[in-house]
This record gives sequence, structure tokens and C-alpha cells, in this order.
Amino acid sequence: MLHVLYLIGVAAFAASGVLAAYRANMDPFGGLVLAFAASISGGTLRDLILDRRPLYWTHDWVLLTVIICVGVGTMVYLRFWSLPRKSLLVVDAIGLSVVTVIGARAAISAGATPLAVVILAVLTGVAGEVIRDVLCGEFPPLLLREDVYAIAALAGACCYLLMDRLGAGANPAAVVSAGLVFALRMGALYLGLHLPRPQQLRDRGRKDQKDPKGQKDAAAGAE
Repeated sequence: MLHVLYLIGVAAFAASGVLAAYRANMDPFGGLVLAFAASISGGTLRDLILDRRPLYWTHDWVLLTVIICVGVGTMVYLRFWSLPRKSLLVVDAIGLSVVTVIGARAAISAGATPLAVVILAVLTGVAGEVIRDVLCGEFPPLLLREDVYAIAALAGACCYLLMDRLGAGANPAAVVSAGLVFALRMGALYLGLHLPRPQQLRDRGRKDQKDPKGQKDAAAGAE
């Protein structure tokens, strides 16, 4: 089941790569390049850090076939139909949720420490998105613009690690953890949730300093 989930995550990232290329007005070759970059970058980085040879995608023809088919299929679809405005964010969330969990599983299998498991899981989930956005000339990448992105991956990695330590099966842990990442990411998108930024905190502090009367009125009302 984990391999099926991974193929789903890779397919989602491949589609997100093509969608990003489409929005950047790239040609079909650029679309395929971004499909591969978004799909395999995270896992490649993970395997290099863990010193795993050969790299996972070099001997998995099914995975490479899925990337090509999804990439070409997405380009054909875009040739005749348009996708909803947030389609890129949705498929990206699917890829993030699944690939993060697979990264955690791979790190645990390699005997990594709990902290290293979490770090490698997050890197596996977000690296493809960062490289995709950089190749599109999109600065800063989505990871640095959206607060609940790496945080969602972090929550999913911690959830998977905890369930693994508690003895839950690999499949239930994967489904629950991937569902958590997806729910957090989509919830943040549709509810507009994000962490307070330094600029917002500074502006709020200045506003409070400029409006001492409002603070006094609030204090009087509380009394």
C-alpha cells in the first residue's frame, strides 16, 4: 500500500510541475522537466543524505512511467480545458502529504534518530516544490510564502513517528499522517490561516502605542 501511496504522491507532484510550467508559459519540454523535478527531487535529496545507493528512482520503471504519463496527460488536458484557480495548490497538497510520510518511513527504515526522521521527512516533502518554483523563476518559493506548508509536513512527520513508536501498522500510520498533512494544508488555504509575521507584529505594536486612549477605554470597560 505504501508504494501505491507513493505513486499517488509522485503523480500529484508531476501534475503540479506541469501546472507550474503552464502558468510560467513554458513549452512542453519545460513542463516535463518540472514534472520530474517536482516528483523526484525530495526523494533524491533524502537518499543522498542517507547514502542509499542506487537512488530509488533509477530502478523503478513504474514510477518513471507514472511521471511521464501524468505529465503528458496533464499537458493534453490543459490543451483543451482550463483548471480551477487553486488546482496547483490542491495537487501540491496531495503530493506534500504523501511524500512526507514516505520520507518518514524511509528514514525510520534506515535507522535514523527521531529528530533526523522528522527533518528528512520534511525535506522529502518540500524539496520538490522549492526546486519547481525556482526553475519557474518564482521568488520566494511557495515554502517561504505560505506558513502552513512546512509546518503541515512537520506535523505529519511527527504523527507518523509517534504512531510508529506506539506500534501502529505502517499502512494506518501512513493514511492518518498523510490525512493530517492534507487537512492542515487545505484548511490553511481555505480559511486563510497563517502564523503572524514579524511585520504584522511590529505594526500591531505601533498601533497600540499610537492608541493609548483605546487601551484605557478597554481597561475601564473591563473594570
